[in-house]
Amino acid sequence: MHVLSCPTRWSDVDENGHINNARLVGYIQEGIYDLFCHHATAVRESLFPSGFIIARHEIDYLEQLHHRPEPLSVRLTVERLGRSSAHVEVNVCRDPLTFMRARTVVVARDRESGRSRKLSQSERRFLAAFMPVSAPGAAPDTVRGEGPAAAAAAKVTAPAQRVPARSGGRVGLPRGPRRRCRTSAG
Repeated sequence: MHVLSCPTRWSDVDENGHINNARLVGYIQEGIYDLFCHHATAVRESLFPSGFIIARHEIDYLEQLHHRPEPLSVRLTVERLGRSSAHVEVNVCRDPLTFMRARTVVVARDRESGRSRKLSQSERRFLAAFMPVSAPGAAPDTVRGEGPAAAAAAKVTAPAQRVPARSGGRVGLPRGPRRRCRTSAG
């Protein structure tokens, strides 16, 4: 798992008093940029020399997020590798809560054409190191931990089902246990 510590800013707050949903997308992008462009291995091995393209975001907003001095943890794991793409799960957390979960498709870019290109073997090895043990296509050498802690880290919590709220017929999230932040196994 790759983790970026990311502060919230007063300017991220909307008129409802919580962090704006569009700003939360910015946290996803900061996490992905940090992994693909600033990770020590990516820099040392000159991976993704022409950058990457975000092909898709799928986002579940799980809790309202408010500005506080404690930074957020933007936690990234690679769910799957394609020929030219990586499917990345991003969880935006402030322990013990997960505020947003996203699945993002990141595509390697060819500088000349501006289109997708095949991932190099070095890029595939780098990204495979961020795959959980239970991920399809995860190689045995990508195991980041064993035992109950690794199993807990790989457990996926389904997003809440929407139910009618009691006031004014609006639809809201059911009251119940708050979502827990996923922890790193390694």
